[in-house]
Amino acid sequence: PAMAAPSVFLLAVSGEIESGEFPGFDDLYCKFSFVYGQDWVPTAGLEEGISQIASKSSVSPTTLVWNFPIDITFKSTNPFGWPQIVLSVYGPDFFGHDVVRGYGAVHVPFVPGRHKRTIAMFVPESTSRLQQLTSWFTGRRPEFTDPKVVAQGEGREVTRVRSQGFVTISFNVITKDLHKLGYDVGQGQSSGPQGLQGL
Repeated sequence: PAMAAPSVFLLAVSGEIESGEFPGFDDLYCKFSFVYGQDWVPTAGLEEGISQIASKSSVSPTTLVWNFPIDITFKSTNPFGWPQIVLSVYGPDFFGHDVVRGYGAVHVPFVPGRHKRTIAMFVPESTSRLQQLTSWFTGRRPEFTDPKVVAQGEGREVTRVRSQGFVTISFNVITKDLHKLGYDVGQGQSSGPQGLQGL
């Protein structure tokens, strides 16, 4: 008898938050968290984490190197709500307080294999001169209470932001049984895990 087609597929993501470029800033660390739709369930790995502090060096005078590992596996019945990784980068201000130096988000690549993404980071802007002055005096910069709003898009246009820096992430993506649900992610249709070729 023919086996019933699986209604669940797997997405395994590993890689590294490799580095950041934030001109004018040093001694920064990075927080990450995955954001995903309601049909997605993490089955292994870490949904969020925090890197070590990286400093510029004579070897890399403009780049902060974290090489911080990410590794998570999801199962889902529906590609809607495909996971995104949300990043927030922090560092000390003039007064020694940790303040946000950038937010950004990117979808986990859809196609199995190795990928590299460079994410443009942004910071929220104070909307009034008084807020700007107050935040300068107190050293408190505007920041999101929940960085996950970065992944949502809607409502973000009411927040004034400015670009500030870049973060580079490498992804290794493996999917299993996605094609059995009728989705073609541009790889061969083997029944085993996809994305392992050449690893």
